Amino acid sequence: MYESGEMYLETILVLKNRIGNVRSIDIARELDFSKPSVSRAVGILKDDGYIEVDGDGFIELTHDGKIKAESIYERHERLTAFLSEVIGISKETAETDACKIEHIISDETFNSIKKYMKEHENKSNK
Repeated sequence: MYESGEMYLETILVLKNRIGNVRSIDIARELDFSKPSVSRAVGILKDDGYIEVDGDGFIELTHDGKIKAESIYERHERLTAFLSEVIGISKETAETDACKIEHIISDETFNSIKKYMKEHENKSNK
């Protein structure tokens, strides 16, 4: 999956949690993208089996779509925390950088960051 597809899935998950029902217009507003661009992406995600769109235009993540979206969102959250809390980057910059890194980071590197944070969290809780 390409970075843009991952970004759409993550956005759908975030919007679903924030507002409940999600339509293409909500995604377009959230990402500040044109409606035709979002419509094309929604079609691709639907064809790839990551989302379903009902007769009223409401978008639901499929099982595979939800797993992928949650994985991307976890990367975003953990990378933001790592950059801001461990390295000391401002929250705003950490958020922006995490959004870029989450799509290209290897599983090995990400899992090492998670392990590092968990070990240091456990040490600080003792």
